[in-house]
Amino acid sequence: LLPGIMLGLLVAHLILVFYHKHTQFAGPGRTNKNVVGMPLLPVYMAKAGGFFFLVFGVIAAISAIATINPIWAIGPYRVDQVSTGAQPDWYMGFAEGLVRVMPGWEINLWGHTLALGVFIPLVGFGVVLTAIAVYPFIESWVTGDKREHHILDRPRNVPTRTGFGVAWITAYFIGLVGGGNDLWATHFHLSINSITWFVRIFFFVGPVIAFIVTKRICLGLQRRDREKVLHGRETGIIKRLPHGEFVEIHEPLSPEQLHTLTAHEQYKPLELGPAVDENGVKRRISPVQKLRAKLSKGYFADGNQIPKATPEEYKEISEGHGHH
Repeated sequence: LLPGIMLGLLVAHLILVFYHKHTQFAGPGRTNKNVVGMPLLPVYMAKAGGFFFLVFGVIAAISAIATINPIWAIGPYRVDQVSTGAQPDWYMGFAEGLVRVMPGWEINLWGHTLALGVFIPLVGFGVVLTAIAVYPFIESWVTGDKREHHILDRPRNVPTRTGFGVAWITAYFIGLVGGGNDLWATHFHLSINSITWFVRIFFFVGPVIAFIVTKRICLGLQRRDREKVLHGRETGIIKRLPHGEFVEIHEPLSPEQLHTLTAHEQYKPLELGPAVDENGVKRRISPVQKLRAKLSKGYFADGNQIPKATPEEYKEISEGHGHH
């Protein structure tokens, strides 16, 4: 049965790939309704062949110089002899860390003891996984974007989404530190109590700091892209003007580069619209609509604070002027 199941899953995968299409980076001629990819021969075949030989070489090197799970050296299995270096796998290290650093709280209800030290971390782990699963739908509701997407966003062009991603990675690695607190303590000569309190505090503080820093970095990169679009690429060549002033020559960007660097200007927050309709009657705006507009503004507001190029500036860009 297993080969037949694997073959069926492979066919289902290919069907889904054909139905959902491949994602691609933004560029001229690339839309959500087409796929501008590399030709099978020779480009894709060369890339696939290169990846194959890289993996083959790494596996060959590992088989020659490394020993993995030398059970003959460990000796016979005995349940009463367990090494102190046992650690959770990467996919359970986050939950293990939450359990290790959670205070051992307990409550008694109707004659039963509920161990909150285990219950709360496991519920929190489920909440985090649920939040990751539903986030795309939340973002779609906040931004009002229900389109089909096959164009990849540059991380700097969606600062809020990128900030959330880095915040989650930060929380995950802090949880991993808690899951291996004993090894951190022994290898770096630290107090296990200090590590525990570090994880307890920075599990909440770290993601917030990571979100803010990441978002500001993305906005800074957007500003740099805008300057490059308006003034071109710095060449390092200095030119002296007739009146004696020295200026650096800037090289105009290609249409492909301009397309990539201005992709973020398509994003706009939701608007509530006019306060009255076409008949002069005051429109009723529900609290849900107000909340959605407020969240959308918060999602895009900082990005919209970056001044966009004016039509006159874009005209100069298209005519090749304004690059000095």
